[in-house]
Amino acid sequence: VQLQASGGGLVQAGGYLRLSCVASGIMFRYNHMGWYRRAPGKERELVAGVDTSGSPNYADSVKGRFTISRDNAKNTVYLQMHSLKPEDTAVYYCHTVDGTDYWGQGTLVTVSS
Repeated sequence: VQLQASGGGLVQAGGYLRLSCVASGIMFRYNHMGWYRRAPGKERELVAGVDTSGSPNYADSVKGRFTISRDNAKNTVYLQMHSLKPEDTAVYYCHTVDGTDYWGQGTLVTVSS
């Protein structure tokens, strides 16, 4: 199983980024997918998840600003991040469970004030 995340970068507050995670080695359409993040000095936290029907859930801190979606034809899960804030700065990880936990390599998002 591989989860290849991309799309991170440096952006000013109020800006936009879209993260992508391409999965291989799993029956993607049957897997719940999620995005987590770990900010400097903080615990890893769930940002957003999407179930097999496409229904999303979000952390309160990102509701109304982030959108998670999936494209089963491309084995890809996306995280659109609008109105970014400096406190969104973190390494973002793609995650799924397929018998065990699998994590992507992480992609760094830095939001400058």
